[in-house]
Amino acid sequence: MSNPAVDINSDLGEGFGAWSMGDDRAVLAFVSSANVACGYHAGDPSIMRATVKLCAERGVSVGAHVSYPDLMGFGRRNMACTPDEVYDYCLYQIGALDAFCRASGVELKHVKPHGALYNQAACDGKLAEAIARAVKDAGEGIVLVGLAGAGFASAARSVGVRFAAEAFADRAYLKDGSLMPRSREGAVIHDAQLAARRAAQMVIRGTVAADDGSELQLRPDTICLHGDTKEAVDMAAAVRRALEDAGVRIRPIGEVRSV
Repeated sequence: MSNPAVDINSDLGEGFGAWSMGDDRAVLAFVSSANVACGYHAGDPSIMRATVKLCAERGVSVGAHVSYPDLMGFGRRNMACTPDEVYDYCLYQIGALDAFCRASGVELKHVKPHGALYNQAACDGKLAEAIARAVKDAGEGIVLVGLAGAGFASAARSVGVRFAAEAFADRAYLKDGSLMPRSREGAVIHDAQLAARRAAQMVIRGTVAADDGSELQLRPDTICLHGDTKEAVDMAAAVRRALEDAGVRIRPIGEVRSV
């Protein structure tokens, strides 16, 4: 039996205009897929083009990081949008990034919701299905990335798109499998070695500890590391090293298990 494989993804291109966030170039040395902001929560046309070009140079798979239209709130504020609005927002952003991908000679491989859209769709089947429909209509073979154990998988099946289950090395979980709200202390993990151990446990054992000490069952196809934390580069390096030391093969989204 071959060693397990997993993708490592990071949210990149999250600056805007003269304002920059994170060290994308350094993070790209350790990840296999990038979720590129499409202008709704962060990013602008010039940053989108530059980020896609950098991914192409590094051989990192490119995906669209779609969001509610919320630049002021970095896409982390809940919005009361209809499924049709969510579909339109997602298809619009996917199409914009796909144009930059084509210009750089790379293929858009996946779509991942961001922030509040991600969290709301994880527990609202109609929103998840709207995102999945946008993925399907954007082009053949694009993979929907969503929270492992949430409603994204069934939404993807219902509309006939491929799905990749995602887990987070740098976020705390509640006992129901949802992510701990960022408003709570301890929601974001800043210890690179702890994040690395958690990532290896998720992939090798299929478990992770929740905030109450209980053990969650999950089998991720991709592990996320947020590019906007100050520890992002050290964390990406530590997670990749821990996974490879455990015999895990690092492969981009589209080349892993259930996708």
